[in-house]
Amino acid sequence: MSPGSQPPLSCQRCQRRPASVLVTSVVNGEKSNRYLCEECAREEGAYHLMLDPQFSVHNVLGGLIGQVPKTAPMGDAKEMVCPHCGHSYQRFAETGRLGCDRCYDCFGAQLDPLIRRLHGASDHHGKIPARAGSRLKRRKEVEHLREQLQEAIAKEAFEDAAALRDQIRRLEASTAEEP
Repeated sequence: MSPGSQPPLSCQRCQRRPASVLVTSVVNGEKSNRYLCEECAREEGAYHLMLDPQFSVHNVLGGLIGQVPKTAPMGDAKEMVCPHCGHSYQRFAETGRLGCDRCYDCFGAQLDPLIRRLHGASDHHGKIPARAGSRLKRRKEVEHLREQLQEAIAKEAFEDAAALRDQIRRLEASTAEEP
């Protein structure tokens, strides 16, 4: 179905009843939409997920914990407790929620395979807002140049260090001039 086109009037499964439920599936990176009547959606289990108050991101996440490959370093994870907030890994497994931002560090080895399974990677490479993008890009570039500057100083490559210092100053000056 092309973008902007109207959904079919009848169910794409039974072709008898009016379509009232959109079921979107992503399999192997391919997205497909199907329009079903409530009865066909219920038979396929899709309608149940929409109406079930137990269906939440936290419950799905909690359910996936048991599906992490056995190669994940679980060890005594169920007994692990975050020293900052006291939230246990067992509680995370039951609720799908962490207690604080430091839980990510505490339970990192157990969370990494789960996050990879959900997202395909454990690093987030999101979009940068247009307004802040150029300033953020320059700030990251300055940080990178400072690292290079420290390396040049350590290697006693003082001419390279001076050039890097000047480049950093130019970038910082252009950032300061922005509103």
